[in-house]
Amino acid sequence: MMTSETAGRLCRHLDQVQDVSPDSPDSCPECVARGDTWMHLRECQTCGHIGCCDSSRNKHATAHHHDTGHPVIRSYEPGESWWWCYADQVAFEIEDTPPARAS
Repeated sequence: MMTSETAGRLCRHLDQVQDVSPDSPDSCPECVARGDTWMHLRECQTCGHIGCCDSSRNKHATAHHHDTGHPVIRSYEPGESWWWCYADQVAFEIEDTPPARAS
């Protein structure tokens, strides 16, 4: 597990991380609107958008990054605490940062 200082050296976009509120408690709203399913959820750390992962058919989290330029997401799966920076192509965890959703 990394400290925020170490993560900041790997991901140069932590300054864009905000205190966000998820726009969905437990689903990918875009998949729901299409009547589709998803594999795993990701939360944008700039605006709180919840999107499905790249293992899902629609890849809404990555599409959101391409549409907005928001660089940092984190897992929105219960108990998972990893983060991903699209711009720097690096996965990381931040010490003492609990998962976005408890197990």
